[in-house]
Amino acid sequence: MYDVLIIGGGAAGFFTAINIAEKNPAAKILILEASSKLLAKVKVSGGGRCNVTHACFDAQELIEYYPRGGKSLLGAFYHFGCADTMAWFAQRGVPIVAEKDGRCFPASNTSQSIVDCFLQQAEKCGVAIQLQQKVTDIRLEETSKESFWEISTTSRVFHSKNVVVCCGSSAAMWQILEKLGHRIIAPVPSLFAFNTADKNLHALSGVSVAAVEISVENMKNLQTEGAILLTHKGLSGPAVLKLSAWGTRFFAEKNYHFFIKINWLPQYSFVDLQEKWQNYKQNNARKKLKNAAFSEIPQRLWLYFLHLAQISPEKNYADVSNKSWENLQQILQNNRVAVQGKSTHKEEFVTAGGVDLKEINLKTFESKLFPKLYFAGEVLDIDALTGGFNFQACWSAGFVVGESLELY
Repeated sequence: MYDVLIIGGGAAGFFTAINIAEKNPAAKILILEASSKLLAKVKVSGGGRCNVTHACFDAQELIEYYPRGGKSLLGAFYHFGCADTMAWFAQRGVPIVAEKDGRCFPASNTSQSIVDCFLQQAEKCGVAIQLQQKVTDIRLEETSKESFWEISTTSRVFHSKNVVVCCGSSAAMWQILEKLGHRIIAPVPSLFAFNTADKNLHALSGVSVAAVEISVENMKNLQTEGAILLTHKGLSGPAVLKLSAWGTRFFAEKNYHFFIKINWLPQYSFVDLQEKWQNYKQNNARKKLKNAAFSEIPQRLWLYFLHLAQISPEKNYADVSNKSWENLQQILQNNRVAVQGKSTHKEEFVTAGGVDLKEINLKTFESKLFPKLYFAGEVLDIDALTGGFNFQACWSAGFVVGESLELY
């Protein structure tokens, strides 16, 4: 009989286990991991650097980075926020450094520091770990004296007074929890790149623009801004990933076929852009159009725009008609692109959906349906933008569970 059994040997599972163990040194705690590897997602996250949190120290501001679950996390963020995360790791020998864009990484610049920290702390606290223990069933057993949980795996049966589900986006576990009685919000992918069918656009793979605005056609509320990256399949980068997160259910309903509008020069109003064009045209009358008129647009991308506007790059600026410029300006500020599918990067993979938050006591992250059943991490209907926010949701929930769970 364990005091606490944690399902999932990932970020949320280890963080929760360590915090419970530090508060309850005598507790008998077990982590069950379905695979043969611990902390696999932590290892590859952030390109192998592990973006552990974000330098956002205002809880009210922090919740704005969560398309789903943000308001529900407000209390947890006040209890254990981004600054607390940085301090937690620093106190355990892993200083965290914030970059200019707010993303926070271990000073070592490698995710292995986080992995090692978790493994060392778990060992120090006496947390037991068993690999290749895929959970197949969870049952509440009640006797005349007590109630406890029976957790079946593919090879064994375990018993525990408390269970914390930290299994991430696991379809199998959601089925088990649904069978138990919890409502599961249908999971759909979030944080994905947009595929397009334009081969000429694919040829620009690697080209980026620092600031664009992207909106979904006929959807006023789906608009984002930021950097964009052209890929061999279409469009990615922060602006695209952000839009995918906010519109994830709409995009799923459309089977990932829809139209977007891109303003490649959002820093200019319609009139400002016309004036800049006329000035450039007047001062560079004999220059060839293949020389880009706007420093914000890389030359390869500029040539692509000329192709779309059906303007020869060998033409002189002085010879561009007003009609041709109107076509080009329309592309620069209102470029209509057909999205036909998505691409998900494994290290950025996030799922929108999971256990319905209405069935969770968010002051403790305990189930409202079953006492002594807790949750932390992506198994819940919580997801965030890129930048360390998804990990922060794990840390905050895990810490609250550790503080709330009463063993004696």
